Amino acid sequence: MQQHPEMDYVGFWPRVGATLIDTLLLLIFIIPMLIAIYGESYFLTDSFFRGPADFMISCVMPPLIQLGFWIALSTTPGKMAIGAIIVDAKTGGKPSASQCVKRCLSAYLSALPFYLGFLWVARDPRKQGWHDKIAGTLVIRRKTTAVPAALQ
Repeated sequence: MQQHPEMDYVGFWPRVGATLIDTLLLLIFIIPMLIAIYGESYFLTDSFFRGPADFMISCVMPPLIQLGFWIALSTTPGKMAIGAIIVDAKTGGKPSASQCVKRCLSAYLSALPFYLGFLWVARDPRKQGWHDKIAGTLVIRRKTTAVPAALQ
């Protein structure tokens, strides 16, 4: 799909900002859950995982929540904050659920070699990370061309 005049590819730094917003929002829910289950001593231990609930809350829940947002809304709260959405790279339409799952799973591949797959966004002409390329998605902002009724 060639870039349409009504859309802009979203680059590296705005996507980093969106990820930070998403991470902070997740922490607002994750930290109280962990404290409720394990107590405040949870943060004073050297162990990597404290138990099955820790694994589920810290490792399983965040990607599932993200995946749910992608499938339902084609975006996350962080991307909403910057006006970005995920689209199918061929059609510019909503990505399929299977594309969202591929994107989620392949994000781990993007992270493995020193986050090079995410850094790729900074140099790619369509601002795609490796996970976007694998899933066939783009992160874009739609340009608003309509004149608000109050200004007409």
